[in-house]
Amino acid sequence: MIALPIGPRRQRMATAAAPGYLARSGRPLHPRDLLQHACLRVRFASGAMPPWEFQRKSEVVTVDPAGPLVVRAGGGVDLAIDAALAASGVIHLFEDWLQPHLASGALEPLLQPWWRPFTGPFLYYPGRRHVPAPLRAFVDFLRTRYAED
Repeated sequence: MIALPIGPRRQRMATAAAPGYLARSGRPLHPRDLLQHACLRVRFASGAMPPWEFQRKSEVVTVDPAGPLVVRAGGGVDLAIDAALAASGVIHLFEDWLQPHLASGALEPLLQPWWRPFTGPFLYYPGRRHVPAPLRAFVDFLRTRYAED
């Protein structure tokens, strides 16, 4: 198998909420405080809804918050972001996906010292021989794209 890194090599899950939500519901100071907040969740096609994981130094905290909205991974993520922007609750997604809204001030970062880093994704494909042309084109594109970064 060949493993080709794609995307940023270091990623984090970010937690954020709109200023209006925070004015109404308060700001969580610890990940466990999220259990008292309206959280916007993502469910995978398998039905799994992963808990939210946080880490500060050697302390790891996992919470499984409840909330008014659960969306399906993929296209439903945009709905969750829109709900967060509309002050409906706290969102926990890839930092890169929330960055434009954090930069504009539409969302405020929460629990930032707890954001847990992880390595970026990889594309796995079998061997170097007999790679189908579409996959070869995609691999070549990725190698060129991320060589520039």
